Amino acid sequence: MFDMKKLAFYLVLICTGASLIGQTTTAGDIPFRMEELTSPQFAAAVEKSGGVCVIPLGIIEKHGPHLPLGTDLFEAREIAFTAAQKEYAVVFPPYYFGQIFEARHQPGTMSYSSELMWKILEETCQELSRNGMNKIILMNGHGGNNNFLGYFCQTQLEGAKDYIVVLFQPDPGEEARKKISSLKKTPLDGHAGEEETSMMYFIRPDLVHPEMAKTQSGEDQARLKQLPYAYTGIWWYARFPNHYAGDGSQYTKELGELLVKTDASQLAELIKYLKTDNSIKKLQEEFNNRAKNPVNSQ
Repeated sequence: MFDMKKLAFYLVLICTGASLIGQTTTAGDIPFRMEELTSPQFAAAVEKSGGVCVIPLGIIEKHGPHLPLGTDLFEAREIAFTAAQKEYAVVFPPYYFGQIFEARHQPGTMSYSSELMWKILEETCQELSRNGMNKIILMNGHGGNNNFLGYFCQTQLEGAKDYIVVLFQPDPGEEARKKISSLKKTPLDGHAGEEETSMMYFIRPDLVHPEMAKTQSGEDQARLKQLPYAYTGIWWYARFPNHYAGDGSQYTKELGELLVKTDASQLAELIKYLKTDNSIKKLQEEFNNRAKNPVNSQ
């Protein structure tokens, strides 16, 4: 007599095996997440990516009372993952060493010294280049890094390098801007507000706690509005002491998805360009050769 229980058991084994085979990484299906690559796969990834590596930079800081500390990290990495699926590049493991002195008064903030954050990024670029990843894209997900990363890129001209560093600077364009504007409900949105909450709701809805969003104020306190013609490092704290700017109770998955996919599409375009174009490297070499003897290089 035919044993139906045995048949069912064998079918489960076959299906499980087929599933595992489907998940096996092959030469034609190399993971883009660096931490998932084996050493031999990494060598193949260098070739497949054209030496392009994306470093999504986040931070560990308060994001209002309703979003996780790693919000910037989740968002930057999701954009990088989406882009790498469109145009292959290696995506660096979680990176959260950046400028966040303005949130040191809030629980959970990991604020590293200026020297350490600089050295980690510098040596990360050097090590990537030593391993063949010599076209490095900084994909910034944290507003507090803006000035730091711009200056870091500028200092690449301090001396000759065997790699290039590019800071991704997305521009949604008029059409996407109008679409984003049509979906938004709040006038003030600077940190942990409608956009970031929507992005996190799209990426990890289980980590969003909208019921907590109004337990703290995200309004601008404007405590230095009389300060004329000057910049001070305490400006953010003067305006948003709760480290929260906006209203995170207003959010939609549609807005979050649009924001992620818009940036990812442009990042994919940058990856594709850098894979085959060596203009930056050639210009850096030309510059450094002239800088060795500027009087005679005119």
